[in-house]
Amino acid sequence: MKKISLLITALITVAIVSTGCGVSNSSSTQQSNSLSKIKSDGVIKIGTEGTYAPFTFHDSNGNLTGFDVDIAKEVAKRLGVKTKFVETKWDGMFAGLDAKRFDIVVNEVGVNADRQKKYDFSNPYIVSKAVLVVNSDNNSIKSFEDLKGKKSAQSLTSNFAKIATKYGAELVQDDGFNASIDLLTSKRVDASVNDSLSYLDLKKQKPNAPVKIVATYTNADKSAILFRKGNTELIAAVNKALADMKSDGTYLKISNKWFGTDVSK
Repeated sequence: MKKISLLITALITVAIVSTGCGVSNSSSTQQSNSLSKIKSDGVIKIGTEGTYAPFTFHDSNGNLTGFDVDIAKEVAKRLGVKTKFVETKWDGMFAGLDAKRFDIVVNEVGVNADRQKKYDFSNPYIVSKAVLVVNSDNNSIKSFEDLKGKKSAQSLTSNFAKIATKYGAELVQDDGFNASIDLLTSKRVDASVNDSLSYLDLKKQKPNAPVKIVATYTNADKSAILFRKGNTELIAAVNKALADMKSDGTYLKISNKWFGTDVSK
């Protein structure tokens, strides 16, 4: 009986150890297998909106283009694979990544603490800042402090509206950046706190637009490529591709194409 008991105990121990090892190896393989699978398939699936110019949108010929699209294509090229863009509305972007409809998301996804709890990010590849925009002939507003009592065109639920309110502005509701510029150029408002990248795109498209930046907010928002948790090898490969792009001048070329300046810092 003693021998039988010892044998049973030994078998149970081996089973537990084997099962434990199996879970560990499976988990490890699952975490590191994305890059090898992508390379084996020869394609990386990329979630993006396709409706957010100048980052990801369709040109007059219906082709998907934009700053983020160019960045994603170059990263894929350096990974040695082709791109397959999966266009998805912003509200479904994170759920699509969870459901493995795509491998990564390249769509100006801001890095924040809440998202970092559930997802992994690459190193940031673009920086956006809040800027104070006024009409070109306005010389009375030179800083955020000068907004007190002035009319500022804002989307009321945006972080930009919070900044304008912080400095005592009277908010005039608009439907986005273009509406803000229309209110400014028609002089129905005094200013607008808005996105530096949108401003750069405006000046690229319409260099004679009668608006100017008079101040830049100290805090900057950084955006990065989004991954499911645990894809350490894929993240490392993407980070290397981004770093190499910056080192050899490719990033600056793409940045200048869309914004006329370096938007990485």
